[in-house]
Amino acid sequence: MAEEKGARQSLAAFEMLLGGASYGFMATTYKLAYAAGYSWQEVVAAQAWTGCGLFVLLALIEALRGTKLVRLPLREAAKLMGLGALSAVTSSFYCFSMTRLEAPVALTLLFQYSWLGIPVQLVLDGRKPTRREAISAALIVAATPIASGAWQHGLSGLDPAGVAAALVAALSCATFLVLSGRVNPACGTGERGTFICLGLGLASLMVCPDYIPSGVFFSGMAPFALMAGLFGMFLPVLLFGLGGPHLSAASATVLASAELPAGLFVSALVLKDSTEPLQWAAVALILGAIAFSQYQGKEHDSRRRTIQEV
Repeated sequence: MAEEKGARQSLAAFEMLLGGASYGFMATTYKLAYAAGYSWQEVVAAQAWTGCGLFVLLALIEALRGTKLVRLPLREAAKLMGLGALSAVTSSFYCFSMTRLEAPVALTLLFQYSWLGIPVQLVLDGRKPTRREAISAALIVAATPIASGAWQHGLSGLDPAGVAAALVAALSCATFLVLSGRVNPACGTGERGTFICLGLGLASLMVCPDYIPSGVFFSGMAPFALMAGLFGMFLPVLLFGLGGPHLSAASATVLASAELPAGLFVSALVLKDSTEPLQWAAVALILGAIAFSQYQGKEHDSRRRTIQEV
């Protein structure tokens, strides 16, 4: 029994690590889509509707394997779709920031969601940050200019609109993570993901209303849409749902933060973005700060479930 539990925890750790790393592919995917001539609005809609299609397929597979589809109450379905609409805010501002900033800069600014959940919880619940969390947030903010590479050209050289958009995306992402843990209807992963992506898809039509009638998906955008839907929606939600319940919230959060190093590595490999050893040292400091804030003892685990419910 102990061996089986240990093996499942090892698999769960790999699932969380892979789920976090999947998000790291997004920056490069967006840049490739822009280089091919597609707009950020089209990318937002493509990610949403492709993700929705993948979750519909998963729901059908689950149904064939015996998981019954649940007739969710209207209120629960609306909550899930509301989470999707909030995710559309993140996608829209992040995709826009990618048109103004280099991939490593936008990625590192988005990663500020790792500490922005602190003020979100303060506003929603009145929960004050612990000393460890405050120290962790300060370390992440201090290391961000170096990890992003912005220090090489100076912060004044960054596009203000791009920086603001990336930070808004980070705040909305943090809010999504906090709220997603409170919306947990009794349904399968495929059905839950379908409702979230449906809300995301409908909201995406506000920035790209002609996405569906234009047929852009079938006129060359399909590869980018599949990459965005797979790595930006489907795999993280699926893998976090599989691995999260078998790990402590602290372990899950730290493993999911693989997004940052994975994103920087992929952008350097595919986009040829230069990364210096000092940047990787700053990334290590950020990850260490996250680990420092998360590992506070078992008594705190019940307060750390947000990432597992995404």
